[in-house]
Amino acid sequence: MENRSTPIDRAAVLRAGGIGAAALLATSLTGGTASAAPAREHPNVSLIRRYYQAYGSGDLNALRQFFAADIRWTIPGHHPLAGTKTGPDEVIAFFEQLGRSGFRAEILYLAADGEWVVDLHRGWSTTPAGLDITWALAYRIRDRRIAEAVNFAGDQHAADRYFWRQYPLARIPARLEQD
Repeated sequence: MENRSTPIDRAAVLRAGGIGAAALLATSLTGGTASAAPAREHPNVSLIRRYYQAYGSGDLNALRQFFAADIRWTIPGHHPLAGTKTGPDEVIAFFEQLGRSGFRAEILYLAADGEWVVDLHRGWSTTPAGLDITWALAYRIRDRRIAEAVNFAGDQHAADRYFWRQYPLARIPARLEQD
């Protein structure tokens, strides 16, 4: 079967906005066979595999080697951890918070085209258990580093509920409360 690669641009990935669209995109990059293994892995896919190995080790400082100095990591949703993290320190702080819930990830599929890598993975919490869904990430790679990542939850409502339970906002100090 002929491989019909389609260029991936940031706007197209962001417009897709969902796990189904990312899965269709990933399947189209391999000519319709998501399980087919390429003869030689794209270097950006290899980079993301190494990133996941470092993430799985629990050594968050080891992740810094994968991040561009101006990295932007976007977590969509309506919960305390949502938003765009800018720079390695903010991204690491986000992962420290995820670590409080024992987040784990299992790669299901990786594909690359140009500077973009699409990742589908199972992500779940262990402390406490309560969130176990499929996630899609779109990574933009620049100079062999992750310059941008956009995370899409397979079930955003479940993710929002879980993160609100795990990471409630702190109360406003009495000195800041208005009468």
